[in-house]
Amino acid sequence: MYDVKNANPNGDPVEENRPRIDEETGINIVTDVRLKRTIRDYLFTLIQNKDERLMGQDIFIREIRDSEGYLYDAKTRAKDFLKEEGGKFSEMRQRIKEDICSKCIDVRLFGAVIPLELKVEGKEKPETGSITLTGPVQFKFGRSLHRVKIEFIKGTGAFAAEYSEKQKQMQFTFREEYIVPYSLICFYGIINENSATETGLTEQDVDLMLEAMWKGTKGLITRTKAGQTPRLLMQVVYNEPNFHIGGLDVLELDKGDLPDEKIRDITQIKLDITRLSNKIAKHKNKIEKIRYAIDDELVCIKEGKMVPFEDIWEEIATEILEF
Repeated sequence: MYDVKNANPNGDPVEENRPRIDEETGINIVTDVRLKRTIRDYLFTLIQNKDERLMGQDIFIREIRDSEGYLYDAKTRAKDFLKEEGGKFSEMRQRIKEDICSKCIDVRLFGAVIPLELKVEGKEKPETGSITLTGPVQFKFGRSLHRVKIEFIKGTGAFAAEYSEKQKQMQFTFREEYIVPYSLICFYGIINENSATETGLTEQDVDLMLEAMWKGTKGLITRTKAGQTPRLLMQVVYNEPNFHIGGLDVLELDKGDLPDEKIRDITQIKLDITRLSNKIAKHKNKIEKIRYAIDDELVCIKEGKMVPFEDIWEEIATEILEF
């Protein structure tokens, strides 16, 4: 869960890059792709900075250009992971798959559909096919816990709209953008251990993803994302294989008499965690622990009373995520 102020958490390119809104409810929507991009960008920064936890690792889905500036397509990108050509198409396909899974943490997390076009010895035309890897980590769309309103902002640009020697009076370009004054956004996701076996996902990969969700959200510095602040990150770890409670995004806000659209700061609201607590309590025997990080400004309540986050989960072990 994170919030934004005077920003656009996820623009829709077919709607003039407006923040995505459920028109029936006024709820702000953020796609899972946006969250995955945040995670990928943070992890790639760690790779560039030679973080020892990601030595020899790469991000498969990222912008790569050739020496002439042309952007790689997926088929060209896949060939980066073919150590040696030759053999049957199925053999080369398997070698690419194994190399990508061993080197690309984003594929181990989120999977990928990778088209292939490979030259097979003895055949005039390249053979085509694909690699399909189901991602162990799947997120639902993020949704704000309250209704939001969109504001339209105009401003002048730094350059003239047109330049010529005869032009005496400069006419500036104008920029236009849509923002939300405030939005508190909640995501829910699961990690499937069966798919994790297929991609080779590790516990360290998961820990790095959680770090990327927290620090990556805070570290976004584009004009439309600056000021995003992570407020709560919670991981429920089960002690029984192939079990998950499902639907943990049952959080509500205590706003007092403040209308949804007038919320402007986290200090104006409290997070009501009663429904989530009750849901988890029903399955406490199947839970090994709850791992969490929480922002100091977030106030939680249970059954109308303020409660420290670690005291909400009766008889369940808790562990603080240190980032």
